[in-house]
Amino acid sequence: MIGKIGTGKSFRGCLNYLFEGRLQQTKAMQLHEMEKKQAEVIAYNQCFGDKRQLIRDFIEVSKLNPNVSKPVFHLAVSFAHGDAGKLNPQDKVDMAEKLAKEFMFHNNQYVVIEHSDRQHQHLHIVANRIGYDGKTASDSNSYKRMAEYCRKMELDYKLTKVLSPNKFLRPEQRVSQEKRVDQRKEDLKNHLFQAIKQCKDVPALRKYMEKQGYSVELGRGIAFTDQQQVRFKGSQVGYALMDIEKKLKQGQLLKQQQIQQQRLQEQQQQEELIKQQEQKLNYSKGISI
Repeated sequence: MIGKIGTGKSFRGCLNYLFEGRLQQTKAMQLHEMEKKQAEVIAYNQCFGDKRQLIRDFIEVSKLNPNVSKPVFHLAVSFAHGDAGKLNPQDKVDMAEKLAKEFMFHNNQYVVIEHSDRQHQHLHIVANRIGYDGKTASDSNSYKRMAEYCRKMELDYKLTKVLSPNKFLRPEQRVSQEKRVDQRKEDLKNHLFQAIKQCKDVPALRKYMEKQGYSVELGRGIAFTDQQQVRFKGSQVGYALMDIEKKLKQGQLLKQQQIQQQRLQEQQQQEELIKQQEQKLNYSKGISI
């Protein structure tokens, strides 16, 4: 489970992005982007309404403390691909409430939005740092607090464990950066090995890897970014784009040969069966073979 947190100036910009996605060049492309995001509000706190009403209400309350230049809290929680289906809707709402208490905005306006635009589940919480009493929720030590929250939720809900950054761990808990990178590389290599076995071409491989939680960049080469935003070129794990294309072609050729061999065996079996039937027929007519 990975958590991110940031503060911002614009409720309009934040909510527009979460409901509609990135700004597109045409209306048709924008509608496609919105359909792809599949944004769904699963919880409201001290607020209600559609996107426009939420923006208006958030802005009105933020005026209670005009000295705060960044009244927006935007928190995101992503779950590992292997955790799909472990959490029901109420679990997600409960986790958002616990996060709100951790950052002391549980009495403020906030909305919880679930996205289905990636293969791994993730939630967004947009909160007003300004409460109805005019007080401001603190953002101090926010990264450390978020890391501690994620580790606790992993235990409480039996989710896939993720290592916090070393600076947030006790000395005896720390893992060298080299070992972290090596494990990520090993995971990527294993996924690519399975993808090449199952896929017929690069587009299919890309779709397979995205289902495993990777972002895939294709150009003159290929690169993969995992759920912790760590990026590797394919060549760094022994799978340059040319190597992948070569292995995919070899795999397809091998499958074709296996299919041809299977068809030949089936044909031989059929011919043998026909021959046996003819022998039985001749025998029944009293003809010596």
